[in-house]
Amino acid sequence: MRGLVGLFVLVSLAACAADPPDQRAFDRLSADPVKHGERVSLLLGCSGCHGADLAGKEWSEPEFATVWSANLTASAAKYDDAQLKAVIVGGKRPDGRVLWDMPSHLFTQLADADMAALIAFIRSRPKKGAEHPPPVFGPGAKKEMAEGLYVSSAETVARSGKAWPPDMGQEHARARYIVRATCAECHEMTLRGGIPYPGAEPRADLRIAGAYELKDFSHLLHTGTAAGNRKLGLMGEVARGRYSHFSEAEIAAIHAYLKAVAERDP
Repeated sequence: MRGLVGLFVLVSLAACAADPPDQRAFDRLSADPVKHGERVSLLLGCSGCHGADLAGKEWSEPEFATVWSANLTASAAKYDDAQLKAVIVGGKRPDGRVLWDMPSHLFTQLADADMAALIAFIRSRPKKGAEHPPPVFGPGAKKEMAEGLYVSSAETVARSGKAWPPDMGQEHARARYIVRATCAECHEMTLRGGIPYPGAEPRADLRIAGAYELKDFSHLLHTGTAAGNRKLGLMGEVARGRYSHFSEAEIAAIHAYLKAVAERDP
């Protein structure tokens, strides 16, 4: 569970700039909002956490916690668009119950068109199954909660819902927007990576992308295979399941942005 959806818990606020004046959006590869929303959902990892049918999945780790991702088809039947958006970006339900292991802070700055398409896609899925039980926290989770290391999605939104990756100017605003909603989940808003929670494998500093040629960077995002034909673990899974859906234009923009970050702030 924590390897995929709990990576956001320790979010560094250092070097986070203010909201950019011109917020961009994901490429619109289809005029159909549902199809656009489906691609956005894949890039954001919605189906990875909630299942291909969006009916929710159980994420259990012995001695830590048992947490279910929400049944989004049930939520769509229960909430209107404004309420769905509030849940997605606020990390809590309309009745005030907070979410856990939902990276809502990544979605607080989604462009209106991307958010509307995402909700349209969720609504297009047939209702399936029931709502899931609340989380059950084991001794590991309770210990980290007491230490302030494991917090709710709503708390993470309060801490970093307005944070942004490094600002490299207007020419890189779209890539910065895309990176914030995707890459920052593992590599933090500073893009420095690090250890997201106790015992986790270190995440790479994304400035390493500055050493990649564009074709190699594109290959990495499509296949999860790094330079030198190195097979990657979590990044390999994320690339194949999510980032393979980036358009070539988006990949080129991300590459240029990360190179600029690396050159200015190695």
